[in-house]
Amino acid sequence: MAEIFIPTLHTFENNNIFTGSCGRLRFRIEPQVTMATPKEVDLAASSIRCEFWHGELCYELSEMEAECVFPMSEEGRAEMKAWLESNA
Repeated sequence: MAEIFIPTLHTFENNNIFTGSCGRLRFRIEPQVTMATPKEVDLAASSIRCEFWHGELCYELSEMEAECVFPMSEEGRAEMKAWLESNA
């Protein structure tokens, strides 16, 4: 199995949604950002929500098989990657 690519934490700190795939596994990652100041993210209060499904259809036409929320940290990012890889 190919390694699943997850963008850097900085991508999620900037409130970017990411979609990806590995084989038939499809996933969507959406940050839930809380700001400490107008220019600084409160990482402790922020999180990353990840959903996945298997198949060829897009997110909007698919039924999600599972979802999980992870802390917005490097450890949370690594946990999310391992969770996705265990479901690939």
